[in-house]
Formats: sequence, structure tokens, C-alpha cells
Amino acid sequence: MTGEALFHDEAGMLVPGALARGPWSPDALHGGPVAALLAHVAEQAETPGPMHPARLTVELLRPVPLAPLRPVRRVLRPGRKVQLVESALFAGETEVARATLLRLRRAKLALPATVRGGPSDPPPPPSASRATNAPWRGSPGDPAGAAVAYHSHATEHRLVRGEWGAPGPCTDWIRLRVPLLPGTPPSPLVRVAAVADFGNGIGSALPYEAFTFVNADLTIHLHRLPEAPAGPSDGGWVCLDAATWPDEDGVAIAESTLYDERGRIGRALQSLLLEPR
Repeated sequence: MTGEALFHDEAGMLVPGALARGPWSPDALHGGPVAALLAHVAEQAETPGPMHPARLTVELLRPVPLAPLRPVRRVLRPGRKVQLVESALFAGETEVARATLLRLRRAKLALPATVRGGPSDPPPPPSASRATNAPWRGSPGDPAGAAVAYHSHATEHRLVRGEWGAPGPCTDWIRLRVPLLPGTPPSPLVRVAAVADFGNGIGSALPYEAFTFVNADLTIHLHRLPEAPAGPSDGGWVCLDAATWPDEDGVAIAESTLYDERGRIGRALQSLLLEPR
């Protein structure tokens, strides 16, 4: 990671930099930095003991502007076994995004020798996947994708299958190149939240030139947190095996199975609004 960051804390206001910019508008943030920031704010709530972040649901209420954001946090449900925390971001007096974080108590449990779950093996590792540095198409105001933006400058990608910009399922290892905040290594939950929003982009079912497919939300379920990076220059990867299901009513769902390099860790879902350009 470089010395740059997605956000800077200025007297309690979280100020986004150009690296947080999204592909839909040059004046709005990518959903990944927004989800990561909401996860970070929610995680600061105290717990009565070890707890696991089982679900993070992000509501993107409005386009989040490239402007100072005021974070707000409150505990909706305190508890020793189940806790629900809400975090929100305000631009001025307008709430632009919010999230609820469901945490479950963590305790060692003796499982039987045979556990009958579904497939959990990871895709081929990042080292065996195709590195891609080509920027994804930019926003309508930046059709060449030349401007500094989150998808092309703040994250690193290695493709297992599929192609950026080509409709169809895609499997992509992704990791942050920069921290969320200066001097603050991203937590495991923040690492997942920072990349899970890519599902509708990499696994799109419609051509980018003819349609927009903006997500109004993001829900992440985790049965296990990704393992910590082995060092500053390796690890930290989270894989999305993503696909989208569109409907003629102008809505769609993007679904991503999430992996770290050891295996499956959870799933992410996005509700999409489809519109012609």
C-alpha cells in the first residue's frame, strides 16, 4: 500500500480522495469505499466479548458525493450473543448511505469429523490468475476511463475467468492497494466490504455501452473472515465469483460467492436498477 488513502479524517469529517471515485459519475464515490467506510464505523462499537460480523447490509440512499462525510453510529440491539449496529454517512444534513452490521458471539465449538456443507474449495490462486491493469470503462463524463478512480487505481485485480467489460460470469481476485484511512490497516471485514461491491460490474449480464446497472444496496454474509495477509506485499486477496440475473422489468440481482485463499468465506448480493443509456 502506498501513502495515499481512500479517506482522511479532518476534525471528525471523513474526506474522500480521488481514489474513492466511482465509474458512474466523476462526482460520486464507488460503492466499495462507501461500504468499507460504513463497515469501519460500525466496527468501532464496543462488544461484550468476541463477536463475528455475520452480516453487513449497506443501503445506498443517494449517490455519495466526493465531499466531506459525517459518520454516525448507534447500537440498535445490544446483547451478549447477538448485536445489531447501525452506521450512517451524511453529506451536510443529507443522509446518503447507511448500514446495519449483525454480529454474533464467537465461541469455540467442537464439530463432528464430517461436516456436510457445500463446496468450499477456492478458485485457482491469484498467482495462477491473469493480472489485469487495464482501467474499466469510465463514467459518461470520463468515457476513456482516464481519471483516477477506485476501480482502476485503488484496487488490484487478477482474473480467473471472464473478462472485464464482456457480459457474463466472472471470477476475480481483488485486493486494496491503499488503506481506507492513513495509518489504519483494513480489518478483515473492511477488506471484504471494499471489494464485494464489484460483483455487478465484473459479472454484468448487459453491455456497459447500452445499459446502466447501478446497485441500490449490498448485503454481505460471512461464515468466516478472510485470513490475514502474510505480509505487506502479499496476501489480502478476496475473490468474487460473480454473476447477474436481469429481468425485462428493469431489475436484476448480482450474486457473488466470496473466497479467500483457503476457501469459501461467504456470499454477497446486490439489487440492481437497469436502465438504457
